[in-house]
Amino acid sequence: MIFQDLKLIEPITKALQEEGYTTPTPIQAKAIPIILEQRDLLGCAQTGTGKTAAFAIPMLQLMHEKPISKLEKSRIRALILTPTRELAIQINESFAAYGRYTRLKHTVIFGGVGQKPQTDALLRGVDILIATPGRLLDLINQGFVKLNQLEFFVLDEADRMLDMGFVHDVKKVIKLLPAKRQSLFFSATMPPAIVTLANTILTNPSKVEVTPVSSTAETIRQSVFFVDKSDKNSLLLHILEDKTIATALVFTRTKHGADKVVKVLKKAGVTSEAIHGNKSQTARQNALKNFKNQSLRVLVATDIAARGIDVDDLTHVINYEIPNIPETYVHRIGRTGRAGAKGIAFSFCDRDEKPFLKDIHKLIAKNIPVVNDHPFAVLR
Repeated sequence: MIFQDLKLIEPITKALQEEGYTTPTPIQAKAIPIILEQRDLLGCAQTGTGKTAAFAIPMLQLMHEKPISKLEKSRIRALILTPTRELAIQINESFAAYGRYTRLKHTVIFGGVGQKPQTDALLRGVDILIATPGRLLDLINQGFVKLNQLEFFVLDEADRMLDMGFVHDVKKVIKLLPAKRQSLFFSATMPPAIVTLANTILTNPSKVEVTPVSSTAETIRQSVFFVDKSDKNSLLLHILEDKTIATALVFTRTKHGADKVVKVLKKAGVTSEAIHGNKSQTARQNALKNFKNQSLRVLVATDIAARGIDVDDLTHVINYEIPNIPETYVHRIGRTGRAGAKGIAFSFCDRDEKPFLKDIHKLIAKNIPVVNDHPFAVLR
C-alpha cells in the first residue's frame, strides 16, 4: 500500500511527498480510513509506530474539506491532549508539516513557560489546539480557551497520562467537550483504568492494534553488558570511542543520575546535555534541537522527559541503567529503529539490576544477547 491508496486530498499528498513519505505504517494504513469515515477510534499503539500521522493526516483532511465561515473563525475545532511538553511540541510540528497547504491554523500550549505568546496565538484564532492538561485547564479558567464547538478530540498516550497523575485533569477536560464530536484515543498499553477511561470518551469505536507493547522492533539489534556499577561511566566512554556513533540517546532512571552522566561526558570532551523535569522548558527545547542537528552528540534523558523524543536517524540508544518497569525498556529502545530503519540498543546491567533484566526477557519473550568482549565485563 502507498499513501495514494488512502484517498488523500492533493494538499496533503503534496506535503507528504515533500516529507519523503511514501508507504504508510501499519497504524496509518488501518486508522486513516476509519478516521476519514468519521468514526471514533481506539488505537493501541506504542511510540514509534507513526501514530501522530495516523490521526493528524485524516483530521487535517476532514477539516480542510469542511471549511467554516468567517464568523466562526475564532472557534477551536480540534483538541489534541498529550502528557508532555516535548510530545505536544512534536505533534504541533507534525501538523505544520502535513498541513502546510491547508491554511488550517494550529498552536501548542504547555506549562513551564510564560503564557503570553500562547494566549496571543489563541486570540488570533486557531483551528487545532495541541495541549498538556495543566496549562489547558489554566487557560480555560482564564477564558482564553472554549471547547464548546469542538469537532475532534484526541487523547494521546493515555497510559502515560495515568502514570503521570493527569487522569483527574483529563476527566475535567472531557466534561467541557460537546457530546457530538469525533474522538480518537491512543494508548500503548490497556490496563483496566485506561479501558474504563476509553469507554467514557468513545462511542462505538473501531479498534486498531499494532505492535503490542511486549514486542521490540526486529530492526533493533539489542545487547546487554554485565558491568559493576562503579564501571558504568568507563564503559560508556569506551563505547563512545567508536566514532561511527554519531548520536546516542542515553537513559538513566533519575534526574540526578542524568546530570552525573553529563558531568562525566563533558569532562571527557563528549558534547552532551541532560533532559529531565528539573530543566527549564527552554533548556529542554535547546538540548533537543542541538541533538537533532547533531551539534550535541549525546542526550541523557529520564523516561518521562524522553517520552515523545522523535529524532530521525537515531542509531543508538544506551540504557545506562536498566528500567525497573519492563514496558519502559520497550519504549526506550523504540526511539531507534523507527519506521523500518535499523537501530542499536545497548544495556548496562549491574548486579542489582539483574531482576529487572529478567522481567524484560519475560516481557519480550526472548533473551537479549550478552557482550562479554569489553574491558569491564564481570562474571554473571
